[in-house]
This record gives sequence, C-alpha cells and structure tokens, in this order.
Amino acid sequence: MASKDHSFEERQVDPAARHSLQGSGIDEKAAAMHTENAHEAAARGHVATDKYGHPIVVFDPKAEARLRMKIDLYIVPTVALLYLFCFIDRANIGNAKLAGFEKELGLTGYDYNIVLSVFYVSYILFELPGNVACKYFGPGWFIPAVSLGFGICSLGTAFVHNMSAACGVRFLLGIFEAPMLPGIAYYLSRWYRRSELAFRLSLYIVMAPLAGAFGGLLASAILNLDSFGSLHTWRMIFAIEGIITCGLSVVAFFTLTDRPATARWLTQEEKDLAIARVKSERVGTTEVLDKLDVPKILRGIISPLTLSTAFIFLLDNITVQGLAFFLPTIVRTIYPKNSVVSQQLHTVPPYVVGAFFTVMFPFLSWRFDRRNIFFIMSTPLMMVGYIMFLASTNAQVRYGATFLIAAGAFSYGALCNAQVSANVVSDTARSAAIGTNVMLGNVGGLISTWSFLPFDGPNYHIGNGLNLATSSTILVCSILLQLWMYADNKRREKKDVDAELDGLSMKQVQDLDWRHPAFRWKP
Repeated sequence: MASKDHSFEERQVDPAARHSLQGSGIDEKAAAMHTENAHEAAARGHVATDKYGHPIVVFDPKAEARLRMKIDLYIVPTVALLYLFCFIDRANIGNAKLAGFEKELGLTGYDYNIVLSVFYVSYILFELPGNVACKYFGPGWFIPAVSLGFGICSLGTAFVHNMSAACGVRFLLGIFEAPMLPGIAYYLSRWYRRSELAFRLSLYIVMAPLAGAFGGLLASAILNLDSFGSLHTWRMIFAIEGIITCGLSVVAFFTLTDRPATARWLTQEEKDLAIARVKSERVGTTEVLDKLDVPKILRGIISPLTLSTAFIFLLDNITVQGLAFFLPTIVRTIYPKNSVVSQQLHTVPPYVVGAFFTVMFPFLSWRFDRRNIFFIMSTPLMMVGYIMFLASTNAQVRYGATFLIAAGAFSYGALCNAQVSANVVSDTARSAAIGTNVMLGNVGGLISTWSFLPFDGPNYHIGNGLNLATSSTILVCSILLQLWMYADNKRREKKDVDAELDGLSMKQVQDLDWRHPAFRWKP
C-alpha cells in the first residue's frame, strides 16, 4: 500500500508538544507574523503554505544543515552503490564485446545492436509503471527487490549460448532496471528540498560515468583470471559482477529507510523537521506522502515542463548510452594495435572526467537553485567534442574529444530529474513526472543502440553527426524553455488567486498541482 506519513498527517496536536518545535529547527518566533493555528497546522498535518504559496513555517538553517548531513550519510551511499552496479550490469556488455561475446555467440551484422535494443524495449515500457509501483510498495523495499532482480539477470547472462537467450535475459534485465533511476530520484525527493535535490541526485547518478571507469577496471581485472568456476573470458564478467549486485541488494533490504517517519536513526524532532521542510515548498499540500490519485498522475505526466525536459533528456541519452555501449569500440578504432586489457583501461579516464562534471554542475545548481542554465552551459562541450570527431582522424584528437563529450553529457541525469521534480507539487505527480522523464529519456538510449553501425566504422561519421545534431538541438530547446518559463511566470503573476480558488474543495485545490494559480515555475 502507499505509504502515509503518520508523524504529520494523523497525529493529534498536543499543546505540551509545542516545545518540540524549537528543538526540531522550526523557528516559531520567526513565524510569529502568522497565526498560531496556521503555525501548528503546518507543523502537525494541515497546509504548510498559505494560499499564495508562501511558507508558513520558518526553519533554523543550522538545524537544517545538521539534519541534511545526517540524511546524506545514511541515505546516499546505499542508493549510490546500488546504482553503480545497476549501470555496470547494463553496460558491461560493451566490455564483454571486446572479450569475445560477439564471436562466441556467433553474432554478425546488426545482431549486437539488436541485443542492445531488446533491453531498451522493456526498459522503456516498464519505466513509468515501475515508478508508480515504487510509490505504491514503498522505495525502502522496492529498490532492493528490483536490484536483486537485475543482479540475477546479469548472473544469468554468463550462461547464454545463443542470440535468442542473450535477447531474453537482456529483456528481463530491462524490466528490473527500469525503476532504478526514476525510483531513486523519487525516493530522494522525499528527503530533500528543491534546491538540494539536483546535487544529491548527482551523488548517485555520478555512478554512471564511474561505472564506465570502474567497470573497465573491473573487467580488466576479471579477464586476468584463468577462470571462475567453469566460466571463462567474458562470461566471468557477467557472473562476478552479478554476484556482487545480489550481495549489495540483500544488504539494502536491511539498511534502506523508506521515509523520514520510519527512520530509526532520526529523533522525533528530526523527523518533524525533515517532513516540514519538504512540505513547506508544496503549495496547497496537506500531506507529504499522498495516496495515488489519477488527476495528480496526469498532472505529472502532461506538464509542459515535464515533457520538454524529458525531450532534452532523450536527446542527451543518445550520447550517454551510446558512450557506454560503444566507447570500448571507439577506443579500439583509435588504438587498434593495443591489447584488449589496454583498450579496456583507455575507457577509464574519460569517465573520470565525466564524473567530475556530473557532480560539479549539480553542486552549482544547488548553490544557485537553478537547473536550466546548466543545460545551456553543458551543451557546447558535447558539440565541440563531436565536431572534433568529425573534423579529425588523429587518434589523440579523437580520444581528447571523448573527454569533452563525457564532461558535457553526464550531468543531465541529475539536472533533468531535479528539474521535473521541482516543478510539480504533490508526491504522486512527482513520481509520475520523474517516471515520464526517464521513460522518454531512455527512448534516446534505444536510439543510441543504432547510432554506431558496423558499416559506419572506423570513423563513425553517421553516429558522430547524429550526436552533434542532438546536442545542438538541446541547446536550442534549453534556451526556449528558459524563455517560456519566464514568460509564463509573468502571466501567472497577473492571476487573482482568491478568485480562482473560490468555491474549490481542498481536494480540488490539491489536484490542481502545477495549475495552482500561486505556483511558479522554478528554472
């Protein structure tokens, strides 16, 4: 069943408990301009903002900082490790390709591209339903469960002997991995403010480029083994990495906390503060974790900002996923005479640089409470990289281009999910918006499996030209989106909030979500 936060939504107000507001970091004195009833309503289960969207409760920044650090230490490492192996289990097929995967299974022509595509069919189909299921069952249980599922699928890939079996296990892998990226993003939105979310998302999404780096190192180390049981060469990669994933998933069942209200490592005052500060940014909201509601699901899906951001994420994912699947192949065309282990190791440095920018841009986003501007700043790095690929056949120039592309591309995962999360109100709409963003974004992953085709090698003019076109389109769309948000916010300022809300029930007001007249887009 959908989780409900009893510490706020259902607990009766006890006058003797008022003293806990000060200790929890809720600054009662600073909120004295509001009525006592309004203050207690925000703290104990009613609205957290007035009808104009202004927070009723003011918080102590030092108490917030202490709480935020505690949440960072307890929540982020677990989901980051799970996502690291989620991406490794998806992208290790690129490392396996170098180690004989194609040859042993008898793949020819476009067979490898087909195997990659099958993963994305299920991955896209189960993205949105998976994130709704994550809300329904609760992320504290659901995320470890699907992690165990894709760990088993990775292990199973070690035992395939033909293309049909490879396609079947990749299809199952897509089902289990589909809820991970949006599910963790939704999960973290239960804990962090709008401005804080992008940076925290980056702390687990950075595992995507690190998975490329660590995956290359791990694959190189595994390939130095003579065997793993009865398994050899590329089969060892899938088996060992799958077993590690399964082990981490079992641990996560016991360590992942579902929501602030159930966190044993928080005091009651810290729980109250954690819930109140998230709630204070949601105009017209009476509960942090609302029940599944169709109007709110639709608000999350059809929001113009969700759809436009998802389109940007789609275009970016053509580059990100293409880099994951084909960087080893690209490196082999640059350094054809090097050993397989050397080629694997050459895939590591571009991912390390990409990881740095994946964290840096969202960190700046947190400090400035802006996301769209970093879409605009990241894109030229990708554009220059693909121009270098198209303009030169020099090995050093082309290898240098991979660094620029990784630097520009990987931060979008955190920024796009934080952007759609910041621009809806309810928990249900947030779940749907993030699911939609990742679902459409991974259509780009499906396209990427056909962006570097065998006949286009070794210079891959079609693939590089496609990625130059997509990065250029991202730049144009990001600028247009920035201008649209500014213009629509100006239009909303002219609305009569009282007149538009007059006669509406509380449920009708909550179902408005981003259509609420006091709501403003957050660029």
